[in-house]
Order: sequence, then structure tokens, then C-alpha cells
Amino acid sequence: MANPVVHFEVVGKDAAALQKFYGEAFDWEISEQMPGSPMSYAMARPRTEDGIDGGIGGGTDATNGHVTFYIAVDDLDAALSKIQSLGGKTVMPPDKVPDGPTIALFSDPEGHVIGLVLPDGE
Repeated sequence: MANPVVHFEVVGKDAAALQKFYGEAFDWEISEQMPGSPMSYAMARPRTEDGIDGGIGGGTDATNGHVTFYIAVDDLDAALSKIQSLGGKTVMPPDKVPDGPTIALFSDPEGHVIGLVLPDGE
């Protein structure tokens, strides 16, 4: 499948409570919080070949929280350009995550925020 969903994140007010909830509700392995993360962000792994890994965190700007999924693309700029031509908007231009991949965020024509990611952190 071209451009698969490869990552998800759940962000809310109380990172520890969300991590405990999802870990226990679905038997996901929740890693220790990522060092230096202002969102108390931890990786969530479903422990199955069929699932995708994600992240769960919280922070002061997460008043309402959000759920985002990330789609793998070969070229972030080209994908954002195509998205804009179809009525979407760039929310966050390409940005390299420390020790991680390069990501970007866009909103669809109805305002839903979706992530893009380069495969293998290119």
C-alpha cells in the first residue's frame, strides 16, 4: 500500500494517566518517557505484527487534547504542496525530531490535523 499510516499519538492533559489507561486497556507496552520531552511523551507498542507503534503524552498546551495519525511519504514538501492544491493547509512545515524522523503536520479542508513522516527518518 502506498503511503501507509505508520504512527499515532494521543496527547492530553495527564500523560501518566493516559499512558496507564492505554497500556492496561489494550495490553500495550508503554516505554519510559522520552528524555527531555516537555510533553512527558512515551512510546506505545501494541506487541503485534499487525499494529503500529505510537506515542502517548501530555502537556500544558494540551487543554483539549488530540489524536493524530502519521502517514509515510517520500517527499514532505511535495506532499504538502499537493495537499494545499486540494484545499488543505500546512500546520507545521517539515521539522526534524531530535534522534527521530522528519515530520510535518497539515489540516484537511475540514480542519482535521494529520501528520506526515519520512520513512526511516530520512
